[in-house]
Amino acid sequence: MDLDTLKQLSQDVLKLAANAGASSAEAEVSYGIGQQVSVRLGVPENIEYNQDKGFSVTVFFGQRKGHASSSDLSPQALHDTVEAACNIAKYTAQDEFCGLADATLMTSDLPNLDLHHPWKISIEDAIEIAKECEAAAMSVDNQRITNSEGASVYTNDSVFAYANSHGFIGGYPSTRHS
Repeated sequence: MDLDTLKQLSQDVLKLAANAGASSAEAEVSYGIGQQVSVRLGVPENIEYNQDKGFSVTVFFGQRKGHASSSDLSPQALHDTVEAACNIAKYTAQDEFCGLADATLMTSDLPNLDLHHPWKISIEDAIEIAKECEAAAMSVDNQRITNSEGASVYTNDSVFAYANSHGFIGGYPSTRHS
């Protein structure tokens, strides 16, 4: 999923909240994929792939708030999750400090923070890097270091979008590697 798709999903959620009578709302949507390998004593121990997606919505009915989230991004799940948040808001107490920040505080100047640096690495190459790291650590004092908890290589590529009923919409792709 790309940033434009997630922005559209966040706007779809806001429309559902408005149609349900919310006075204001905010939504965030995220998607990420990644992989991790680990080795212990030079032998591959785990190979893991992950794919995460989800969204959350916060709705406000005056100064009552409801929040719900889901990992299902289907149209029906968007509707049901917004409905759940609205139902929660009906049973919360009024809070004079509850609500979105003032619309005048929303920015339109979103700098590129340079957070996205994809690393396309094969499982085989990741295993080799993990083996090299573990071997380097053990070689520091191979007379006394005879065991290891292992070493791992991890990479994740994610995208995040946020929108609120004041008209703010933003997001960014990011990566994490270790």
